[in-house]
Amino acid sequence: MNFVKTIQWFPGHMAKAVRMMEENLKVCDAVVFVLDARAPASSFNPKLKALVGNKPVLYLLNKADLADGKADGIVALLKESGKNAMKFSANASGSLRKLQEAMSALVREKTERLKEKGSNKPVRFLIAGVPNTGKSTVINLLSGGKKAQTGDKAGVTRAKQWVKCGAFELLDTPGTMPPYFENQALARRLAYVGSVNDDILEFDEIALALLEELWEKYPAGLEERYSITGGTPLEMLEQVCKRRGFILRGNDFDYERGERALIDDFRKGKLGKICLDGREDCAAVGLI
Repeated sequence: MNFVKTIQWFPGHMAKAVRMMEENLKVCDAVVFVLDARAPASSFNPKLKALVGNKPVLYLLNKADLADGKADGIVALLKESGKNAMKFSANASGSLRKLQEAMSALVREKTERLKEKGSNKPVRFLIAGVPNTGKSTVINLLSGGKKAQTGDKAGVTRAKQWVKCGAFELLDTPGTMPPYFENQALARRLAYVGSVNDDILEFDEIALALLEELWEKYPAGLEERYSITGGTPLEMLEQVCKRRGFILRGNDFDYERGERALIDDFRKGKLGKICLDGREDCAAVGLI
C-alpha cells in the first residue's frame, strides 16, 4: 500500500479536549471507551488510556451489527487480559439493559459506599473514544433522549456535555485521536470507518487501499456486491465502476464516483459484516 500518503489528523480542538478530559477525570468514577467493532484496535487511543490511570474501564465495541465473529474474539481476548468488555449495537434487542448492567457492575463498590454514607451523589462516567465511534448515540440511548449531538462524520462533538441518566451522570467528550499515528495500517482503517475527517483524505488512495485489504480478508463481499474477480486495486476499482455504471463520455471510468460508492457501501455494511483488526493489532496498541 505504498500508494497511500501518511495519515495524520490532530487539530487544535483535540489537544484542548485532551486537557479538558484530564481535568474532568478527577470527578469521574469510571470510564467507558467506545471502540468501533469493525476496527477495535485501530479505534483505541493509548493516550486516553494513559490519562485514566486506575479508574475502572469498560471497553464497548460499538456498531457490533456491522462486525463479524472476529469482534467476539477480541472481546474474549480483552476479558482474558482482565478487562471489562462487551459488544454493543444500539439497534439490538436488550442492548440497553446489558449496557446498564455492565456499567452498574463497573461501579458497584463505589455505589455501595455511597449508599452506606446515605449519599445521593450520582456516579459519574467519562465516555471517551476516537471520532465517529458512536459515543453520543450510546449516551442518547442511555438517557432516553437526544441530549448529545450526533452525526455520521468525524468531529461532531466539539465540547464536553454532561448528561443525567438515572443514577449516572455521563460526560460526553469530543473524539480524540492520538497526536501521531505510528501504525499507518491502523490509521487507514480509521479512515475507512469514517473516524478521520474525510476532507483531509485522498479518497482515491483510501479506496484503493480498502479494496486491497478487503480482497485479502473479505473477498466474498466484493464478489457479491460488484462481481469483482481480482486484479490490482485499480483494476478492482474499475470493476466497481463497471458494475455501478459509473462510466463517463468516451467510455472512461468515473473513478471518483466509484471510490465514494465503495467507501459508502463499506461504512453502511453493504459489503458484509467485517472486523479488520486481529490479535496482533490489539497487542500492538496495548489493548491486550
